[in-house]
Amino acid sequence: MKNKYVNMKTNALIRALLVFACVGILYACNKNNANNPGNSATSPTDLSTQSDDAAQVSNESDAVNDDANTALNSQVSIAGSSTASEQSGTTTVMGQEQPNGAGTDLSRLICDATITVDTASNPRTITITYDGTNCRGNRTRTGVVVISIPKGERWRDAGAWVSVAIENLKITRISDGKTIVLNGTRTITNVSGGLLVDLAILGTITHTVSGSLSITFDNGTRQWNVAKERVFTYNDGIVMTTTGTHTDSLGNTNVAEWGTTRFGVEFESLISEPKVFRQDCDFRLVSGQNTILTDIGLTGVITYGLDAEGDPTGCPGSGTYYLKAVWTNAKGITITKILPY
Repeated sequence: MKNKYVNMKTNALIRALLVFACVGILYACNKNNANNPGNSATSPTDLSTQSDDAAQVSNESDAVNDDANTALNSQVSIAGSSTASEQSGTTTVMGQEQPNGAGTDLSRLICDATITVDTASNPRTITITYDGTNCRGNRTRTGVVVISIPKGERWRDAGAWVSVAIENLKITRISDGKTIVLNGTRTITNVSGGLLVDLAILGTITHTVSGSLSITFDNGTRQWNVAKERVFTYNDGIVMTTTGTHTDSLGNTNVAEWGTTRFGVEFESLISEPKVFRQDCDFRLVSGQNTILTDIGLTGVITYGLDAEGDPTGCPGSGTYYLKAVWTNAKGITITKILPY
């Protein structure tokens, strides 16, 4: 009887250990999947999402830079130019008429925000408050961007710099309802000097942008870094050419953004072909290429300015541009996606 009791006790202990072991294995497997994001970041659907994230976040980040530049150009006491007009309320920035009829019209860069200017404080501030208006037909924005510039500094001067704080900038795309929220700070430096309202005369203006972004996706928040150069030229309107300025520890140059994707994969995005925005194409991204490098051996090449077939196209104005993303894994297997942006 005693042996039977001992055996029953032993069998119960064995069963308990087996259950514990199974639970431990399941936990280890789940933990391994959580710590190895590559297991859930390489499906065609997820690659499409990563391509779309790269385009949307980069473009909306650049749009903040554009709005900051427009607001700076609009304030006489901050821009240091008599051609700009001091404004508050709904933003309307018109370029001064230039000789021979050449002009730079900035009025369409911001149509969904109001501006508040504080020139008494130090630093002086310009606050852009987005009101959720769908004025461009493609997205709505709410939130605040605060531009700070030291007292006595003029934005038109070579080397002038401003600090830009992005506060809960919520962007919702009309076509599919996709929403991202941006927070962060950056520094924009007017390397060459000059104002966009005088671009037709000056010929070229160079800015640099550096800082960090916190991006909230629908599955969590990730951190990205930004380092870019933006060169403005004039050809039937403003032409802006963007390149990356960061060099990583492996010697890769032209890095424009780096951080962690929504799937937890570490990445960096190189501008492998300069990205070009044109005013005569409704300030759209008309050409350029990003190369995405990841820590799981996955490489993506994203080409912009294409039609629905993946071929280069002209200015669609209010129509649709497409990007082509070609992703290659460590085994050389490729997946190609064509997406609107």
